[in-house]
Amino acid sequence: MTIQRKLLGRQGEETAAKYLEKNGYRILCRNYRCQLGEIDLIALDGGVLVFVEVRARSGEQYGSAQESITSRKQNKLRQLAWHYLKASGKTGSACRFDVVAILFDGESKVKRLEHIENAF
Repeated sequence: MTIQRKLLGRQGEETAAKYLEKNGYRILCRNYRCQLGEIDLIALDGGVLVFVEVRARSGEQYGSAQESITSRKQNKLRQLAWHYLKASGKTGSACRFDVVAILFDGESKVKRLEHIENAF
């Protein structure tokens, strides 16, 4: 992954976290990592634990950000979420998967932000 893509990803995650907090979510964890991979954000929306996949793009020539979340990625996120739930002792928690898709313009300003609750 190029440095530019990593920076875009970090900027996207920071933008998504601020957006969610502004909308009443409490961020519990950023970049949760285990041997299976990484979850971008884990948040609390009322009593619901939310696993958030953030996708940031600087253009749409390869499709929209949310279109890049394949069924394989969804399955991976489910595995990661189960790992988190077991490790944190929260296996009985209500949870869902959200997607925050962000399109930045050429000057790193948000052109469009879409929050898809219960995306899969």
